[in-house]
Amino acid sequence: MSNLTPEVISASSDDELFNLLAKELEKRISVKRDSPEFMAEIQKLPIGLRAMAATYELDVSLAMDDLGWHFGNWHNTVLAEETIRGLDELGATELMVIFKEAFQITFQYWDKLGAKDWSKWYHDSPLEKEIKPLNEQAWKILKAKKNGIFEYWVQYARKHPERITNTN
Repeated sequence: MSNLTPEVISASSDDELFNLLAKELEKRISVKRDSPEFMAEIQKLPIGLRAMAATYELDVSLAMDDLGWHFGNWHNTVLAEETIRGLDELGATELMVIFKEAFQITFQYWDKLGAKDWSKWYHDSPLEKEIKPLNEQAWKILKAKKNGIFEYWVQYARKHPERITNTN
């Protein structure tokens, strides 16, 4: 049983709520994010938690690297499409548009990103140069957020607690 209820969501500080959401995802997802079973497992979650699970690695990628590195590290078209839906669900519309455009551009180089030595190829690649403006737009959006994509999680949970807890 989940400790995450509409009452807990509304009574928690933003930091507490983020921690509760992260713990809930950790509890409900038993497989590694890079395992083939990850997508099947998150598809069983309530729509809000599913969106959060799908966007988690993007937040990490944009904090540590960029969109190209994200697609290299998470070389999975199904996850990319789920991330687009997740960003949309969370209300991160501008970021969703940027991510979707980067995915379309990246798809031209998909085989290169799937190669064993993709990270050596990526630095100074045509892909890196082509998506640089999109990276800058994404970083600008997230710089304005206290906790990056995770801020969308908190705002979403407060606005739609029933989509996190499956209560109606």
